[in-house]
Amino acid sequence: MSDAAVWKLSGFGDEISPDPAIQLAVLEALGARHVEVRSAWGVNVADFDDERTDALAERISQAGFGVSAIASPIGKVDVSLPVEHEVERLRAVIRVAHRLESRFVRIFSFYRAEERTAEDIRDDVLVRMRALADLAEVEDIVLLHENEKGIYGDVPARVLDIVESVGSGNLRLAWDNANYVQCGVKPFSEGWRSLAPYVDYLQVKDALFETGEVVPAGEGDGELLETVTALRDAGYAGFASLEPHLAEGFSLGGFSGPAAFGRAARAFDRLIAQIGVTTA
Repeated sequence: MSDAAVWKLSGFGDEISPDPAIQLAVLEALGARHVEVRSAWGVNVADFDDERTDALAERISQAGFGVSAIASPIGKVDVSLPVEHEVERLRAVIRVAHRLESRFVRIFSFYRAEERTAEDIRDDVLVRMRALADLAEVEDIVLLHENEKGIYGDVPARVLDIVESVGSGNLRLAWDNANYVQCGVKPFSEGWRSLAPYVDYLQVKDALFETGEVVPAGEGDGELLETVTALRDAGYAGFASLEPHLAEGFSLGGFSGPAAFGRAARAFDRLIAQIGVTTA
């Protein structure tokens, strides 16, 4: 390639610290100019009030940063809850997204009771995803469905079912290699060809098939090199958002700390350097 591809580096700030000042300082030291907002001061974005949102917006603006996405927990609830439950929560999250000037909002496609199968809940999931997409269309927001272990859209076939069945330009995909590995899926080999047309966002982490342990990019079984090469060849110029999960992972997120977060960033830099991609 004659011109090197440049992707926009971002990261889940709360994996670094609960304090946005530390989040932004570490990201800046790693060369990023964007942050992905999941929580700040220990409060999840779905629970932000106007005062907290304004304070975070001011802190981000003063640092000269932008917001790559709002990493909401929408859809990380049981599908048995009423449709309006997550629609109303999304409405609140979208207010935060507008204030932080982010068009991307991450969502999920619902948990189910242990005795129910994915097929059992398919229709209920699609009704809810359509309702969320309807609101996104009105609000000019792009929802990014993340493939997460245990939700309806955890494996490629069901992720494809969601985006094709809903059929909205305001419902796209965040791609997470590690989450696919934890579901026993070879991400690139078994999912990329069918899902690539819908991928608008890259979440960067890797994992091991044997244990499910999350590891830095390129150090696991997530076929990260094949994935980033395909993105480069397709002319991708979007975000690469670090979500290392190197210290712990839990239901609404994960944590790494500044040192491990830096290790994850350097591993990703080494990976994409092999294919002539840089970040800014």
